[in-house]
Parts: sequence; structure tokens; C-alpha cells
Amino acid sequence: MTALVTSLESEMLTALDTVLDPELDQPITELGFVRSILIDDLGVTVHLRLPTSFCSPNFAYLMASDAVDALGLVSGVGQVRVMLDDHHDSDKINAGLAAGVGYRGTFGDEAEDSLDELRLTFQRKAHLAAMERSCMQMLRRGTWSLDELCLMELRDLPLGANTRALLRRRASIGLGIEPSCRVMVDNDGVALRKDEAPMRLRFATATRISIEGNSHFCRGMLATRYDDAGSDNGPVITNLRSAV
Repeated sequence: MTALVTSLESEMLTALDTVLDPELDQPITELGFVRSILIDDLGVTVHLRLPTSFCSPNFAYLMASDAVDALGLVSGVGQVRVMLDDHHDSDKINAGLAAGVGYRGTFGDEAEDSLDELRLTFQRKAHLAAMERSCMQMLRRGTWSLDELCLMELRDLPLGANTRALLRRRASIGLGIEPSCRVMVDNDGVALRKDEAPMRLRFATATRISIEGNSHFCRGMLATRYDDAGSDNGPVITNLRSAV
């Protein structure tokens, strides 16, 4: 097998790493949702799986659609086909993806919100959880008090994973990432007043705990449903592409 083909496998996985579960805010590759990847001379076929057959069809479609988009950006990938397995709406979602009719074209009157609105809702939750982690980190260090948090700026945060995650999530919903931007803001990026900060922080803590709890629950359900879901081996990759 050529280095080119081997590199393509790596690029496929890297592309899928960018696809997040909208509720858990984690890559579908880390969650074990990517079941298999088949590469042949025509393109790539990816099979996805979820913890239960009744996981939200909105979330399922969003992840599958994002996977199509992410793989389509890989140079030389060819035709992209993403299939959702073992879900009560698998046939509907797979047909919609294959036809390229979009979210509303797939679900019709069942599509209450647009896909962008659904995505934004969960991006805001992810930002709220990231903001809470950064604020609690500073409170635990004792460098800032609860009364002072509303004055804290991005420049005051230490370099590290929490700060990088916060900046990514701010950027994803269109909030500023300049050093002078306040850390504690509402969904529109408006800085909070001193009297608003404690309530916002409590709400953010509840959001973060909910996300982490759901993540733990989903991992357990997936491992129960599929024997191989608890392994760290990743998806089954079959490469039939001819050497160039």
C-alpha cells in the first residue's frame, strides 16, 4: 500500500475528529460513534452508530451531515457516503443524506427548527460550560473572587486547555476573542454586571454537569449495546483503493 493511501486513512480520521456530538460537545471518534470506514476507488463509505435506537433524530442527522461535509473537504476522497446504522430513523436520514435534500428536505414538517438554530443552541451550551471551567479554575486558584469575576478579561486567563477550549467556543458562536474581552458574558457577548455574575455561574455549572453526565451515560449505553464500543481501537478501516 502506498504512503498516499495510508495518508488518506489518516486524513479521514482527522476530518471525522472535527465532527462533534452537539449535546456532548465531543468528537464522534472519541465517543465511539464511528463504526467503520471503507475506502475504495470511488470514494469513502462511513457507518455511524449511536448509544440507542431512539437517540434524537435531530442530533443524529446533524452529526451525519457534518461527517459528510468534513469528509468532502479531504483532497482526493472521491464520493462520500455516510450511513447511520440501527436507528429508528436510519432509512429516512440515510435517504436524505444520499439525495442531498438537507435537514428540512429530510424531515419535512417534523423539522421544527433549522439545522443552524439547533447547532447554535448546543454551541452556546458548550461555550457556557467552557466559561464555567475557566471561571472556576480562577476561583480555585484564589486569584479572583466571585465579586471580581465580572471584571476578568481573556488576557487574565492562564495558557492551557481550558483557555484554548473557551476561545474555540467563543469563536464558534461569533463572540470576540481579543485579550480585552470580558470572560463572563451572555449569549450575545455582553459583559455581565456584578449582580448577574453569581447566577450566571450557577447556571453554567449546572449546564457543564449535565453535559458531562450525559457523556458518561452515553458511553455506558454504547458499550452495552455494542461489544466493541469500549475498546480504544477506533473504527474498523478497510482500504481497497488501488495503489497509485
